[in-house]
Amino acid sequence: MTQPEKPNGDAATYRVLSGTLAHIEDVFNLIAAASIMALMLLAVVQIFARTFLNQPVPGFIDITEQAMAVFTFLGIAYCQRVGGHIRMEMLLGMLSGRAIWIAEFMGVLVILAVVLALDYGSWFHFYRAWTIGDSTIDINLPTWPSKLLVPVALSLLVLRLVLQLVGYWRLIVDPTRMPIDVPVVVDVTETARHEIEETLGDEADEETGKGDAAR
Repeated sequence: MTQPEKPNGDAATYRVLSGTLAHIEDVFNLIAAASIMALMLLAVVQIFARTFLNQPVPGFIDITEQAMAVFTFLGIAYCQRVGGHIRMEMLLGMLSGRAIWIAEFMGVLVILAVVLALDYGSWFHFYRAWTIGDSTIDINLPTWPSKLLVPVALSLLVLRLVLQLVGYWRLIVDPTRMPIDVPVVVDVTETARHEIEETLGDEADEETGKGDAAR
């Protein structure tokens, strides 16, 4: 999970860059979420039209195939920012101080190398679809728009990973600094508290306040 703490003055520029990138990631993530909702509604129409009218939506499979690129890739940078992906923290949980930040830095560096390779290849897939006029089989939808989304989304992820490398590097240099916009390892108690707050919202805040007052 990402630890939401206020930055020190020395991290102001980093915070501004990360915040600007976060706005783009939020927009991409909303588009991905909207595409899922739209596809669900289209599926309802498809079932209704096919069952009761014997008239399925033309090109439903083609549309679904193209939409997969939208909701699969547009939210990937947002997920990396908030630490929403699956993280293997058994080893990281045993580290502390500078060692944990070095391990996190190396992990992000490996991810960056893989994403750069995928991004490089996806641009060629887009260019090929663009030049040959590739289209779907049923209703001849052009495939280049969905193939363009993949390298664009991966490029956004590259920027996020580079920023996270900077974020971890500043912690390697000075482990006493506050983590800013980077996924950090939290213990079971902290994870449970965040889940309760997300589920109950204001009620959890009130209960926490009462508990602190009683102590």
